[in-house]
Amino acid sequence: MRIEADLKLGFKDVLIRPKRSTLGSRAQVRLERTFKFRHTGRTWTGIPVIAANMDTVGTFEMAAALSERGLFTAVHKHYPVESWSAFATVPPNGAGHRLTNVAVSTGILDSDLAKLERILERCPELLFICMDVANGYSEYFAEQIGKVRARHPDKIIMAGNVVTGEMVEQLLLSGADIVKVGIGPGSVCTTRVKTGVGYPQLSAIIECADAAHGLSGQIVSDGGCTCAGDVAKAFGAGADFVMLGGMLAGHDEGGGEILERDGQRFVEFYGMSSRAAMEKYSGGVAEYRASEGKTVTVPYRGPVAETIKDILGGLRSACTYVGASQLKELTKRTTFVRVAEQQNPIFEA
Repeated sequence: MRIEADLKLGFKDVLIRPKRSTLGSRAQVRLERTFKFRHTGRTWTGIPVIAANMDTVGTFEMAAALSERGLFTAVHKHYPVESWSAFATVPPNGAGHRLTNVAVSTGILDSDLAKLERILERCPELLFICMDVANGYSEYFAEQIGKVRARHPDKIIMAGNVVTGEMVEQLLLSGADIVKVGIGPGSVCTTRVKTGVGYPQLSAIIECADAAHGLSGQIVSDGGCTCAGDVAKAFGAGADFVMLGGMLAGHDEGGGEILERDGQRFVEFYGMSSRAAMEKYSGGVAEYRASEGKTVTVPYRGPVAETIKDILGGLRSACTYVGASQLKELTKRTTFVRVAEQQNPIFEA
């Protein structure tokens, strides 16, 4: 046993310090980024905000809505192969083909990878594969990434989740182009409560980005963002992409059932390791494991367009506060200020 005494921080522990800026308007900020990926040499250009591969967030409907605006969706892994074929044949409303702005998600069981092969056979235009497990620290996970890389040398592989630099390096060397970073920060994740395992998200981003960029890889900050300011902090800390779950839940495009209570409308939202998800897709929680997610209701928020406008508007504003004319400049222009914990926050008149 050992204790690391270094300070580790989450989003709530810091603010971004404003700096002198020559920008006259938020409209001058460019949010699109272009990335070249380590193993394929392929490039992608778009706004690097990703809808999480949760079944009430990472849907085909969400992918269609976000791709029109240049954003990205990691589509959840529970769609049948036939649904992917149908999605691929519908032309996008916006510029470009929507399949360039989505990832097909998969687990690492043989049955998962067999299904992945069938989807890629039906939809060869798909560029991105998201290999998603709760615990990215197993040797078996790294081995499976290597197998998928060998079979699909032309695909861009996103894999995780991990929270430390050495494992980011391992996954990149195993064949991943992008590593998902985050264990336990999500709003419906209970991993930290059930297992005691985790890492403050801001520090995880800083450390993992440093490791990834040294090997020409990228990272996705996955979890912990509750507002547009957190998205800005994630990019400021060095994240190349930011993945959102709860912030995109409750919209029409998520497809969840709308519930009514006391005259207000809500939508059910749950973690993909929750009892609700396992009962829906696996017949229940296996005896050898515990649920590591919870089920909540979030307010029904209608179409996702307004939420995206709010997130991107906040991100542009953050860039103007520090003088970043492009999103890729934000991390270079960011200085974080620690926020002291309030003691007895009671104010008397």
